[in-house]
Amino acid sequence: MDQVIGSLNGVDFTLGGALLELSYLLAALLFVVGLRLLSHPETARKGNFYAAAGMFLAMVTTLLLHKNSQGEAIPLANVWIILAALGVGTVLGWVMALRIQMTAMPQMVSFYNATGGAASALVAMLEFPNTDMGNVGSALATLLGLIVGSVAFSGSMLAYGKLDGKVGDTVSGWMKYLNLLLLLVVVGLSAYMMASGQTADELSWALYLLLGISLVYGVTFVMPIGGADMPVVISLLNSLTGIAATMAGFIYGNQAMILGGILVGAAGTILTVLMCNAMNRSLLNVILGAFGGAGASAGAGPEGDMKEISMSDAAILLSYSKSVVIVPGYGLAVAQAQHVCHELDMLLAEKGANVRYAIHPVAGRMPGHMNVLLAEADVPYSQLVEMDDINTEIANTDVVVVIGANDVVNPAAINNPGSPIAGMPIINAHLAKNIIVMKRGRGKGYAGIENELFFDPKTRLLFGNAKDTLQKLASEVKSLH
Repeated sequence: MDQVIGSLNGVDFTLGGALLELSYLLAALLFVVGLRLLSHPETARKGNFYAAAGMFLAMVTTLLLHKNSQGEAIPLANVWIILAALGVGTVLGWVMALRIQMTAMPQMVSFYNATGGAASALVAMLEFPNTDMGNVGSALATLLGLIVGSVAFSGSMLAYGKLDGKVGDTVSGWMKYLNLLLLLVVVGLSAYMMASGQTADELSWALYLLLGISLVYGVTFVMPIGGADMPVVISLLNSLTGIAATMAGFIYGNQAMILGGILVGAAGTILTVLMCNAMNRSLLNVILGAFGGAGASAGAGPEGDMKEISMSDAAILLSYSKSVVIVPGYGLAVAQAQHVCHELDMLLAEKGANVRYAIHPVAGRMPGHMNVLLAEADVPYSQLVEMDDINTEIANTDVVVVIGANDVVNPAAINNPGSPIAGMPIINAHLAKNIIVMKRGRGKGYAGIENELFFDPKTRLLFGNAKDTLQKLASEVKSLH
């Protein structure tokens, strides 16, 4: 593998090195193909396989073919350590994937983001002593890897805590000034380290100070962001993890890490922009606005009474409907009711109803949460209709069934300019001929405001746990002939 096959500007190229770079190119192509396939639920499983194959190829060829600047291969002892770490990580990931509940999927995504950020930050710390601080490119890559990786780690861990209900929101006007101050300190300290003319060893104190401030900034950055904005936060932190991985790739000059990190960072950034557009808000507004936090203003609120519907009346209404649209939300995931919901939609289809699911881009706690939830229940993808497409048909829909969703169907986004969700695109459930809302109680949504839809004269509420309610409703529908 060490046979010299060419030379350029005095640098020899070996067969092993050429094969390694070729494997990185092939791995990058597999990443791209996998990412493309992940964009569609029907091909997502295959996309995961392609992306995993690309990563496996990059790891194997690195272990077998990588040579350091002296032409030495990875020591055998290090190979065994790497393999052991890979084995432990694989087993832990496998067990987590098997045991994780669908409701906790956002937490797992945040945890994975955190581990990626931590790995990149550790790479930067380990390689800092070897960094030439006089080389702007090298120093910048190392410091950015440390900063972005640390922010991604601590921010993702806090997001995990918020999603899991272990940490609340801290919404206060002074938080944005604290965040701005910490950001300025991080930038100023980084600039000092690069311009001081000192060696990496002499700047070790600054490295640990920068690490500490970056970790704190990750916490204060996520802390004031309200729960309704968590899909945006998760995708943003995902993009930061990709950027951190890219910096680690620059540190080692590893093309596979650079390309993989760029793809993750770009995908996360695009998804963040799409999530912001879905709420008609800028990213800066998400970060500073604390939408969905305790400080949200509910305004005067809607007037009127909430009207209930009995189980038998709901079953009769659905059984004689020709067009039914189901709007799933986080409450459906919490109750793990996706399977019985699919059972109900099949019963209604047998009675001649055209049943579809209306998917809002930010429904749930992470991007694509509802798509993943319903795919687990084997709901055909043809029944999942995006918000813009379903809104053109809802006025002609006999019944809209809202299950555990709240803010994404709240007409206040259209009718109340002073509402915290004003201007946010919603699923126009209020335009349907009849609306049935399934919810556990009379509480407000994650944005902390009252839902005008619940007071609409066409709306009837069916209270109770989504899974139990759907099971009873399915039984009632089945009993009708």
